[in-house]
Amino acid sequence: MSRWRELTGETSGRDYAARFAALARSGKDMHGEARFCAELVPPGARILDAGCGTGRVMIRLAELGYDCVGVDLDASMLAVAREQAPQLPWLQADLTRFDAGALGVAADFDLVVAAGNVIPLLAAGTEATATARLAAALRPGGLLVAGFGLDETHLPVPPTVTLPQYDAHCAAAGLTLVDRFATWDADPYTGGGYAVSVHRR
Repeated sequence: MSRWRELTGETSGRDYAARFAALARSGKDMHGEARFCAELVPPGARILDAGCGTGRVMIRLAELGYDCVGVDLDASMLAVAREQAPQLPWLQADLTRFDAGALGVAADFDLVVAAGNVIPLLAAGTEATATARLAAALRPGGLLVAGFGLDETHLPVPPTVTLPQYDAHCAAAGLTLVDRFATWDADPYTGGGYAVSVHRR
């Protein structure tokens, strides 16, 4: 069972969306992840939003002209995403068993983004498998971008994955570290409880 399911019961889609809607109304910038990705690949590029949730990041990327596919295991989150953007492709799948071809999607994404603590909220012991599955969805030269917390301040669960462990999973999947940042605003990473990592296939 994923840590996300243990935490939420996979019934929190509407509450999750309402929380982010409230943050947006308060004036908080909600599009840092999309803006970050847009700096890495040009409009028209194919992007997989892995652990897309209610679609906040992917919907913004689609508005910016990207060819997007979203995948998540939580049906309650996908229900909200489909209501907000029924024209976009939303797939329900477990990232540890994600097979783009089996789902009728070409495995030639220019970028895969895993925002919102996707990696630490996987089922214990499946991080390497999920990373390999996401890497397999990339075209040669494609980028895997993952942002997640490293300590209890930045996570809703106890810390589960260190950066050396994640880098090792990426290396095993044929990925090379390109850069690492402290925020989605591309502040330099000098240590701390949150990191955005960019790896290339």
